[in-house]
Amino acid sequence: MLPIPPPRPELGPLKPLSSARTSFTRRADGVLVLTIDHDVIRGVTPPILRWWFENLGETMEHAGRTWPRYLLWHPRDHIHWELARRSPTGGTGQRAYFRIVEAFNADPRFYVDSTEYVEKLDDEGISLVRTIAGAEVFRLEHRFREVEGGSEYRSRMTVGLALPLVGPAFNRWVRPRLLSDEAARAWLKHNVEEVGLLEHLLPAVYPRPVAALVP
Repeated sequence: MLPIPPPRPELGPLKPLSSARTSFTRRADGVLVLTIDHDVIRGVTPPILRWWFENLGETMEHAGRTWPRYLLWHPRDHIHWELARRSPTGGTGQRAYFRIVEAFNADPRFYVDSTEYVEKLDDEGISLVRTIAGAEVFRLEHRFREVEGGSEYRSRMTVGLALPLVGPAFNRWVRPRLLSDEAARAWLKHNVEEVGLLEHLLPAVYPRPVAALVP
């Protein structure tokens, strides 16, 4: 278990949970479904969001110090990001594997260390998938759409095994070890905060001025 690092500088104010529309649903088979319709990400286009996910492993300068970008993406909760396996084209794009380590609310009870397959990464969004013994147990989809002044950003997470017979038992006994109900609610807040910071972070790291790119 990697230690939770000290808090980092905040690149902008963290948006409250109330800035987004969220839902928390536990289906009859025990699968969790979480959704977030985020506040508009101002001054950022979908191609810039794609670029961000393709360059998560790089560093950035802030206040006279070099930081891993991932650590500044959330000033408390992020712990570590690494490219666990490169994409077929050799980079961090579609069909790569990302290792993501974080603790929602900087709380060790909500510690997550997960390696996920990048099923999709393009100007429409990113999809991350985790499987166990070939069966999907986790899916996180972020979808982007350009709107006036920035980007619409919607998130949907499903956690659990959607299979007859074995699925309900897995979701009752194993799924809470992957993500408990309490951790899932903490993730809603965490994701609203990190997505909201993108409108402050991306203008600082994108290689071209972003203001002229947004209608």
